[in-house]
Amino acid sequence: MAQFIEFIGNNWMLASLWLGLFSAFLFYLTKTGAKSVSTQEAVMLINRKDGVVLDIRDKKDFDAGHIVDAIGMPSTKLASHLWELDKYKSRPVIVVCRMGQHSGDACKTLQVAGFTEVVRLRGGMAEWRGQNLPVIQG
Repeated sequence: MAQFIEFIGNNWMLASLWLGLFSAFLFYLTKTGAKSVSTQEAVMLINRKDGVVLDIRDKKDFDAGHIVDAIGMPSTKLASHLWELDKYKSRPVIVVCRMGQHSGDACKTLQVAGFTEVVRLRGGMAEWRGQNLPVIQG
């Protein structure tokens, strides 16, 4: 511990830079990311709170396999087609992408549009399939 404090004292610019980058990263995550849920939490939201699954992958990926009763809307068309989702504003919306990395932006778009409870599926469809949960094809 004494060496750590001595290192910070000798390299205060490097330590300040590291602290600044870490703070910027945390700020970025809080502004762009939405709350993420596991596959089990997503199933509970669907079953207990009548949650809606919004799949933002391309149509080709959606047709290859999607969650039961999921709404397929590519992320490129989400902003211009929000009116189609207005009836789900009061219900939990679970946003799903391929790996769970692109759903944060879609969640932010939905939150700005007035959706009350928006979450993203951690790990996306890859995690859903990895857990051997049901998938509909076609």
